[in-house]
Amino acid sequence: MAFNLKGRNLLTLLDFTPREIGFLLDLAGTLKINKYAGNTTRNLDGKNIALLFEKPSTRTRCAFTVAAVDEGAHAEYLGKGDIQLGKKETVKDTARVLGRMFDGIQFRGFAHETVEILGAYSGVPVWNGLTDLYHPTQVLADFLTVIEEFVYLRGITLCYMGDGRNNVANSLMIGAAKMGMDFRIAAPKSLFPEAELLAVCREIAEQTDGRITITDDVTEGVRDADVIYTDVWASMGEESKITERINLLKPYQVNMEAFEKTDNASAIFLHCLPCFHNLETELSRQYPDICEATEDVFESGFSRVFDQAENRVHTIKAVMVATLGKQ
Repeated sequence: MAFNLKGRNLLTLLDFTPREIGFLLDLAGTLKINKYAGNTTRNLDGKNIALLFEKPSTRTRCAFTVAAVDEGAHAEYLGKGDIQLGKKETVKDTARVLGRMFDGIQFRGFAHETVEILGAYSGVPVWNGLTDLYHPTQVLADFLTVIEEFVYLRGITLCYMGDGRNNVANSLMIGAAKMGMDFRIAAPKSLFPEAELLAVCREIAEQTDGRITITDDVTEGVRDADVIYTDVWASMGEESKITERINLLKPYQVNMEAFEKTDNASAIFLHCLPCFHNLETELSRQYPDICEATEDVFESGFSRVFDQAENRVHTIKAVMVATLGKQ
């Protein structure tokens, strides 16, 4: 079933119904098949997309660019040094200027308030490529990856291990609640999600037959899990907390022992990347214990991290086509 999402912003999955999220995932699957078949629809022909980045990115920048070009749009990268956003010009004024020149705006940065202002004043669809609170386009890619593995989302058990109050954990919890999943966070109590958001998600889950469990016990979190998911232990902008986070989160490392505790031979591993799984990066060499997932898990046959990365393109394309496309 199709939904009319024309002109809608994607700031958080809280703003979308389960059926609308399902529609976006179905559309992403169709667009992925079309791309593999060389059948792109060019639904964004003649459109111009502004890509605003306060935070650097590999997957988000590349996925938005490739998705836009595949569908016939021009994507213009605007880094934090390229425009006056929040410096000589207010976000509100920048929104109104860009909305007169571009047909859609992607924002990846820090304060969630920034993307909310862009959405309120630009007059064109605005898509959240990541803020300190939410990362909705990532979770759409995660869910498409789960569907490709298990066919459905409802009833799937997904355990997120690590920093349970970061933007990825928040958006996974929202999305899982909307889609009727059995969602767990295994984290130290000091990094449990915010009580207010947790209450909202539990209320949603009651309506969808979902379940949300927050625990500091890894065994409880991963038992019977279909998916184990983790993220870096110190998000961008939290580099000063790396040593503290390593000490706090070492017991929540995703390793083979954690997978054995699932007692599920079909369980898969997901990570939004980049992942510190070896000593081949500058930061990993500096902090050798920063490894949130071990090398044997990352390179295992049950790791789906690169399928997940590719799916950023297809789900982002679905969001842009649904909210801005011709059809």
